[in-house]
Amino acid sequence: MAQFKEYKVIYVVEGGCGTILLGSSGLPLQKLEATLNEEAAKGWQVVFQVLENKRFWLFWSREAVIVTLGR
Repeated sequence: MAQFKEYKVIYVVEGGCGTILLGSSGLPLQKLEATLNEEAAKGWQVVFQVLENKRFWLFWSREAVIVTLGR
């Protein structure tokens, strides 16, 4: 098991307009991929990730990804 000296948390959430207009818009995967590639180039590794689904206003729900990086 790897020991990390520092950690970083990235929070990526789906768009609000698409959630309201379409009911669900999906996670911005290109943004997530670009962010992870940038951080990997700096030496960060994915330690843990979780998919969060929480209420958005009254009727809708939004998904978010919480990624923990370590190096």
